Amino acid sequence: MTTAFLFPGQGSQSVGMGYELYEQFPEARARFEAANDHLNVDLLTLMFGLDSSIGDPEEQLKQTAITQPALYTHSLAAMAVLDEKGVAPDMAAGHSLGEYSALAAVGALSFEDGLQVVRRRGELMAEAGERRPGTMAAIMGADDADVEAACEDVSEEGEGVVQTANYNAPGQVVISGDADAVEQATARVRGRAIPLPVSGAFHSPLMEYAREGLAEVLDTVNIQEPHCPVYLNVTGQPSTDPDEIRQRLMEQLLSPVRWA
Repeated sequence: MTTAFLFPGQGSQSVGMGYELYEQFPEARARFEAANDHLNVDLLTLMFGLDSSIGDPEEQLKQTAITQPALYTHSLAAMAVLDEKGVAPDMAAGHSLGEYSALAAVGALSFEDGLQVVRRRGELMAEAGERRPGTMAAIMGADDADVEAACEDVSEEGEGVVQTANYNAPGQVVISGDADAVEQATARVRGRAIPLPVSGAFHSPLMEYAREGLAEVLDTVNIQEPHCPVYLNVTGQPSTDPDEIRQRLMEQLLSPVRWA
C-alpha cells in the first residue's frame, strides 16, 4: 500500500486546533513548546484561544503572520505523533503554506528552519498585501479554460492584474489580483463566485515584494533531499531535488497552486 501525506494551507485554521494533540501526546507537546520558544511568541495561547483579553481569538488567528506558523506547527506536531508510531509516507504534498509542512515532514527542512521561513513568509505576505492591496475569489462550476481566458482578457484590457491562483478541484478555481480586475473576471465567467476573506492577492504578481524577501530567507536555510518525493505546487510534479525545491518555493508566491 502506498501512503501519501497531505498538508493544509491557510484558511484551514480554527481556534483550538491541536489542543487534543498537545494534551494527549508528549511528542506533539514538545513540538508546540519548541515553536513557542523558537518564535518567542505565545503561539499556544493564540492557537488554543486561552486568553480572550487579547482580543477575538479567531481574528487573532486569521492574521497571516500568525496563521502560517500556527498551521505549520500543528501539522508538524501531528507528524511527530505519526513518527513515533512508525508511520511514514511514500510521497507528500502540501497546499500553498502546506508545502513547507510537507517538506519538513519528509526531511527536506528542519523543523526550526521551516518555522523560521513560514513566520517570515507570513509577515512578508501581509506586508505585500498592504503595499499593493488585492483580493481573491473562488469560482465554482466553471471550466478552467474559461476562467483562464477571462483573467487574460481583463488583464490585457488594462483593468488590472488577475490570474488563476489555485486549481483546487475540477470545477473549483481561485483567482487572485487587483480587486477591480477580480470583480471583472468573475462577472465574465459562468459559475458561482465567492469572494474570499484574505489580506492580499496571494499567488499572483502582487506578491512580488514578498517573493523578493522570501528569496533572502530561503538563502539562509539548508534544503536537503527529502526522504520521498514531494509534489510541488508550481509544477504539480514530484521532486527530490533541493535546488528545484528552493526555486519553486520562491515561484510559488506568484504562481498558481496546481493541486488538481
